[in-house]
Formats: sequence, C-alpha cells, structure tokens
Amino acid sequence: MRKLKIVCMACLFVFAAGCTASEVNRFIQGATEASLTEQDVGDGLKEALVKGIVTGSDRASQVDGFFANELIRIALPEDVQRVESTLRRLGLGAEVDRVLLTINRGAEAAAKEAKPLFVDAIRQLTVQDAWELLNGGEDAATRYLQGKTSEKLTGLFAPHIEEALDEVGATRYYGDLVSAYNTFPTTSRKLDPDLQGYVTEQAISGLFVLIAQEEKAIRENPAERTTALLRRVFAAQDN
Repeated sequence: MRKLKIVCMACLFVFAAGCTASEVNRFIQGATEASLTEQDVGDGLKEALVKGIVTGSDRASQVDGFFANELIRIALPEDVQRVESTLRRLGLGAEVDRVLLTINRGAEAAAKEAKPLFVDAIRQLTVQDAWELLNGGEDAATRYLQGKTSEKLTGLFAPHIEEALDEVGATRYYGDLVSAYNTFPTTSRKLDPDLQGYVTEQAISGLFVLIAQEEKAIRENPAERTTALLRRVFAAQDN
C-alpha cells in the first residue's frame, strides 16, 4: 500500500510537470522493474517455460502433431535417407512411408508423457543468471533449459519413446525394412536397425522448438502473458 501511494504521488508530480502519458507509463514501468527480485524473474521464467511445455506437449501429442508440422516432423534416419531412392527402386516404397509415419506417431504418443518430465526438470532449475535470460534473445530461456536438461530428459524420455514406437509398430516396421535392405546382395553398407535413440533425440528437439515458439510469443505478445507474474516479469523486457 505504501509503495502504491508513492507511485501515485510520483505520477501526480510528473503530470504536473507536463509529462506525456507515454513518459508516465515509462516511469511507472521503471518502478515496476526496479521492484523485481531475482527470485521473481526466476519464477517468471520457470512459469513461462512450464506454459511453453504444456502448450507444446499438447500440440505435439495430437494426431499429426509431429507428422504434419514441417518444423518438427521427424525425418527418416540419415542412413536410410541416403538410400531412400534405392529402397523405393527395390519395391520397398510402401515400407519406407509406413516407417516415416509410424516413427512420428510414436513421437506423438510419447509427447503425452513428456509434460510431467519436462515440468519437473523446469521446477528444479536454479536460474542464477535470471536477468540475463530475461533480457536475452527470443528463445534465451529455452536454450538455457535445453542446455541444462537435455541429457537428463533423454534418459527419462527414452523408455516412453521405446514403448510408443513398439505400440504403433514402428520398431517392427523399421526392423523389417532394414533387414530387407541389408539382405540384398548388392548392399555394401548395412543400415543400423536401432531406432529408439534417434527418435528420442528428434522428439525432444521438436518439443524444444515448440517451447521456443511459446517463449517468443510470451516475450512479444502481452496477450500471451496469462498470469500476473508473467505480465509483471516480461513487462520489464518490453522497454
């Protein structure tokens, strides 16, 4: 209450001095930013990241959440891409298409399980450089989170990817495709039948893309700041 009175008195003073409305807004914003603590900023960034992963996971876990989104659609493993034309010439085109669809379906299914894993990782973050992240680039907090949590998240997320790939048949279809290719007499370079590690890496990368999009929206669009803390913290980087 005392702080509010001080701000109000200051506003009256600057109005009396002939300041414009925009100048008064900047003055009030300065007072708001000055009152932010590192804890406020850290909590605000965590809240933004939680919002991002909740939104991102929900989008990614829908049917075609990965497959129809060119930004995060999981391509065939690099080894398979190199011989894709050969596989199709050998009459394995339908198998190639089925693998491509099912690995994305597996990522979509696993994304449903990603939310609590990511949120838990976010909650445990200690943001020492909170002000730097707040005033960083449009995806500064996402990149920070990615650097700090990717290894742990990979270990946590991998079993869910394995289960999802098995459930939609991706593991079997990919194994059949690789075996069919590897058995051709003209095949000089064998394909690696391991799929889990590749899809895990690509799925996590895709989720971070969606988190970064949400962070960018929160930074640029005040309407995306759906809580008082988000509005207060990210208003400080608008100036």
